[in-house]
Amino acid sequence: MRLRKKWWARPELEASPVFKSLDESKELKGKWNEEFKNNNDIYLELGCGRGGFAAQVAQRYPDKNLVSIDLKDEILVFALRKLNEVEVENARLIAMNITGICEIFDKNEISRIFINFCNPWPKDRHKKRRLTHTKFLTEYKKFIKHGTEIHFKTDDLELFEESFEYFEESGFEILYKTYDLHNSDNAEENMMTEYESKFKENGIQSKFLIAKLK
Repeated sequence: MRLRKKWWARPELEASPVFKSLDESKELKGKWNEEFKNNNDIYLELGCGRGGFAAQVAQRYPDKNLVSIDLKDEILVFALRKLNEVEVENARLIAMNITGICEIFDKNEISRIFINFCNPWPKDRHKKRRLTHTKFLTEYKKFIKHGTEIHFKTDDLELFEESFEYFEESGFEILYKTYDLHNSDNAEENMMTEYESKFKENGIQSKFLIAKLK
């Protein structure tokens, strides 16, 4: 569904220190710890939606920093409001296309990546757009630390199973996987996204894996 343009979204975002423009983010490449004013590990969320997950991560890990990315101001403005509600200082938001991710992070700058319910791109000609595809994993390796974990959730079975091969081809070891997250031994630790809550209500199983860079 196409988002209706919200002309007030960008001014609201830009009025907050939590939001960083793409130009500002490029200037922060290799300097994100200066932005957060500490040397804590930095986690990265690719596709944050309305920010429910980001708010939970920032609260659960006060000794970590979080950068959450999404494409549209009309989505990010609600993520900003969620972060403001929980009054955290360890999170930042960026509006950008994830294809340019290497323009804003430097070598060894990220310690964990979260990918939640991304577009499954089911057609063969589109599969390289998947955020778990080897094309993207190769890019992530340019700025993640050795041993970094990628936490990946999806409701799409084909994407989930084809991602096993993507990770293994790209030098990641799959440490854990489940086809039914909410009935798994990781259920209590799980932080649900807005989409995930709806899926659970409708009886749709969430698949989950943790892959670690060897």
